Amino acid sequence: MKLLHIVVGAFVLFAFLLTGQYMDYLDVRSGALGDATRMMFRSRHIYILLSGLVNLAVGTYFVRRAGGWRRTLQTTGSILVLAAPLLLLAAFFTEPGLPGLRRQFTLPAIVILAVGTLLHAFSGVRAGRETVELKQKQNEVELTD
Repeated sequence: MKLLHIVVGAFVLFAFLLTGQYMDYLDVRSGALGDATRMMFRSRHIYILLSGLVNLAVGTYFVRRAGGWRRTLQTTGSILVLAAPLLLLAAFFTEPGLPGLRRQFTLPAIVILAVGTLLHAFSGVRAGRETVELKQKQNEVELTD
């Protein structure tokens, strides 16, 4: 999972650069598309950056939990964090063209990203003590062998 988060994060950051070039191609800054459309493009663009950075951060610090409920929370969190960029990329290309300020992809993506991040955080609460105890037991086993 560690490598997957890092690779997805890097690809999403590259996609962030490409979506920036796409906005420049459309000349979003000029306001010719209208204020609402400009705001939609820019906000989705920044959300793509957010999802890429969260994936990189999770990948950088990822340590597989020992098991049980902590691992379940961590795995579920990883799946959610990895899914969010796909929804945000879909939002970037579809939502600015919709009438009004409809957010059929953005809202679920941001909620998924937030919940996934919180699940990762909860999976690590007070896990440090368990990790130290597990390492001590492993050292004791090695000494007796």
